[in-house]
Amino acid sequence: MIASMNVIALLLVLQSSAPLSGQFGAIAQASGGQVGVFAQILESNDAAGLNEAERFPMQSVYKLPIAMAVLDQVDRKTLTLKQQVSLSARDLVPGIHSPIRDRHPVGGIDISVRDLIRAAIVDSDGTASDVLLRLAGGGPRVTAYLRGLGIRGMDVVTTEREMAGDPAAQYRNYSTPRAAVDLLKALQAGRGLSPGARELLLGDLAGSTPGPRRIKGLLPSGTVVAHKTGTDGTRNGKTAATNDIGIVTLPDGRHLAVAVFVKDSTETQDQREGAIAKIAKAAWDHWTAAR
Repeated sequence: MIASMNVIALLLVLQSSAPLSGQFGAIAQASGGQVGVFAQILESNDAAGLNEAERFPMQSVYKLPIAMAVLDQVDRKTLTLKQQVSLSARDLVPGIHSPIRDRHPVGGIDISVRDLIRAAIVDSDGTASDVLLRLAGGGPRVTAYLRGLGIRGMDVVTTEREMAGDPAAQYRNYSTPRAAVDLLKALQAGRGLSPGARELLLGDLAGSTPGPRRIKGLLPSGTVVAHKTGTDGTRNGKTAATNDIGIVTLPDGRHLAVAVFVKDSTETQDQREGAIAKIAKAAWDHWTAAR
């Protein structure tokens, strides 16, 4: 009897999510590229997706797992948030977004681990990200941390410097939309992080400044969105990555985790970001109306 009730509940979830997946597909047509989406209410199994098992280049989305792996090292006492890291000129990554590099073009500064995390998440600073990746032990260590959380379908491999020098390298730092939501679920649940580290990171994500027209773009003013974007430059009319993943707090206190990736688009930034915003709004409307 219990098994039958579970099957019925699952069928109801699938039926309620099917129209939403169709909306994702219709919206994606205007993006000019391949779109992957996964959205889930974290307090339940209610979810919907589009190409959710496909691989997409993360770009700066990968700063989130890097920051989590560094905070894990802090929790393990192998690093401290107050620990100072010396940055020389060779640590400054050219050709990417990096306020740290722009403020200190010849290096010669000391910066705390805490400030590196804030710069990587809030400002999406590429120099900060590469230093954090080094502190975490490199891509294999960060990927091993993800596997320890039970997350498959997400690999951290290359640095910001490598991606700046070879645009094809970004495809090695990949995630599926489902894996990105799995990461958000782990963060929200506090798996792999202490309560203090979790609150620190969620606060930085909520204060992240890039991408105001993506997940947040069409949501009601004041909605709390803890998110991380990722963006490639446009080359020969094609943009490899326009992404946003985040945890949206719904009016009733539930949490909507959503990951939207737009790959290899030939459309404008307005069109790409507009698709992300409309997908997030469709998910918002679906699950707020359901209550």
